[in-house]
Amino acid sequence: RYLFLISDQYSRKIVGYNLSEKMESADAVKALESAVNKLPKDQRPCHHSDRGCQYCSHEYIGCLKKHGLSVSMTEQNHCYENAQAERLNGILKQEYGLGGRLRSPQIAQRLVDQAVLIYNTLRPHRSLNMEYPSVIHEGAGNGNNLKETSTN
Repeated sequence: RYLFLISDQYSRKIVGYNLSEKMESADAVKALESAVNKLPKDQRPCHHSDRGCQYCSHEYIGCLKKHGLSVSMTEQNHCYENAQAERLNGILKQEYGLGGRLRSPQIAQRLVDQAVLIYNTLRPHRSLNMEYPSVIHEGAGNGNNLKETSTN
C-alpha cells in the first residue's frame, strides 16, 4: 500500500492524505484535493515535492494549476531538499507502525487515520517549541507551504 501525504511545511501538520493500492498520479491527486479543499479561499501556497513521476504527471501538475498553486520541485536526485518529508515518513513508519504489512485495507486505513490524528494533535515537535502541529497550523493561517510525500 502507498500513503500519499500533504503536509504544511511551517506547522508540520498533515493536511491531506490518501492510502492507495497503487502509486499513481490519480492517487496523489486525491491527497492534494483533500488538502486544497481545506485551504481558506484566499490562500494559494507553494507546493513542493520530489520529482516522483506521479508529481510530475500532467494530471497532478494540472490539478496544482487549476487551484492556482505555484510548483516547486527538488533538484534531480537531491535527497536533502526533501528531508522534512522523509522525516515525516520515518515517524509514521517507525513510531506509528505503518512500515509493516497490514492484514487488510480496512485495518490499514484505520491505522493511517489514527496515526495522522495522533501526529497532528498529540505529538509535540521540538522544532515547534514542543507545540503540536495542529495548534501551530491554526495559529499560522492554515498553511503557506504544502509538501507532498509518499511512502510505501
